[in-house]
Amino acid sequence: MSSVQSGQFYDTSTKGVVAAGVGRFAGVMLAVIAVFEILQGIAAIANDSVFVRGVNYTYKFDITAWGWIHLFIGVLALAVGIAIVTEHTVGYLGGIAVAGLAAIANFAFLPYYPFWSLLLIAFNVLVIWALCTQLGRDRVDEEYYARQDAATGSTPTGLGAPAEQGHTS
Repeated sequence: MSSVQSGQFYDTSTKGVVAAGVGRFAGVMLAVIAVFEILQGIAAIANDSVFVRGVNYTYKFDITAWGWIHLFIGVLALAVGIAIVTEHTVGYLGGIAVAGLAAIANFAFLPYYPFWSLLLIAFNVLVIWALCTQLGRDRVDEEYYARQDAATGSTPTGLGAPAEQGHTS
């Protein structure tokens, strides 16, 4: 008899707990980034003189326009962050898209506020990594874990008991 892990066992394993924690971390981190984006957008909309206008730049927009862009991305990221924390797969995919969009927007905003933009880009890359890790964990099926158990000779409980021999001669 082959040893088959149940989804419930995997969710309580160390690997399952870490993967679930990474997913929740990504959701919370995306929500934090969303708040930063919203605050950055409000600052740019309310007072154009908050940000320094640098030299001519390819992605040059009016500061108020950048404010609206960051505000929109922030509100969208907040909604997606909530979907990730509630463990919706659509939230994971949307989170990757929104974090990528936010990273691109902050790259284009670099001349106006370089250190802050770099920090937000780093946070967005971290969120993308965490969400991809979580999606990769969710895509692996039960048969993969059954093959892993059969190869190592472990049991579904993972307590080190010898595997049952299901065939007799």
